[in-house]
Amino acid sequence: MGMLIVNADDFGYCPAVNKGVIESYQQGIVTSATIMVGMPGFDQAIELAKANPGMGLGVHLTLTCRKPIRNDVPSLVDEHGDFHKITFYEKDFSVDLDEVYQEWKAQINKVIASGIQPDHLDSHHHVHTIKGITQVFDQLAKEYQLPVRGNYSKSKGIKSPAYFFTNFDSVARTKDIWKPYDIHNLIENTNKFGSVEIMCHPGYLDTTIYEGSSLNINRMYTMRELQNKHYPKLLQENGVTLGTFKDL
Repeated sequence: MGMLIVNADDFGYCPAVNKGVIESYQQGIVTSATIMVGMPGFDQAIELAKANPGMGLGVHLTLTCRKPIRNDVPSLVDEHGDFHKITFYEKDFSVDLDEVYQEWKAQINKVIASGIQPDHLDSHHHVHTIKGITQVFDQLAKEYQLPVRGNYSKSKGIKSPAYFFTNFDSVARTKDIWKPYDIHNLIENTNKFGSVEIMCHPGYLDTTIYEGSSLNINRMYTMRELQNKHYPKLLQENGVTLGTFKDL
């Protein structure tokens, strides 16, 4: 027996992504999403989350997309006031970790102030796995007593799924359906580790996502794959239940 959490990243990015996430929850195997604060689709995503309370909702902490919600974090932005791109963090960099803490705390608090109690934390572009920033991420996870995405060496006492599956977007990239070999490997891992998180990026396309993200067209293939009608029965027959981070 094992539990599978199917988490849709980038909820709140824009209306097109929001539509894809909610459809993949209502008509597919998505069980959870993580919301991006400060994005064009944030307010709509909050209302959709309230209308679909069975879907888990975490915070997709952001340092690399659009602008911060605080105006006093100069080390986190470029000359235009935008967050540094992810390439900034792929080389030697310097940021004020207290500013990271304050910005991320503000993002979490904005979700809470909107009437949603988040059930986990992760981050856009996995910046929480970067040395130095990890300690801020762990501090917030402990402060808010929230589970996290388990794709790094987290501090003791922080909950996460036992296994993290990263390749759903890749295997859904073609016009072919997911091969039985792939789904059975996932089932085997879920039963072996007890709990598994799938990261995925479903969505339709509008100009915001098409021009703003390198991951665009593939979101539609991912969305279609998540709604594969064979999966719920196959998972059930193999002892795999669908859950959220609240179930950890």
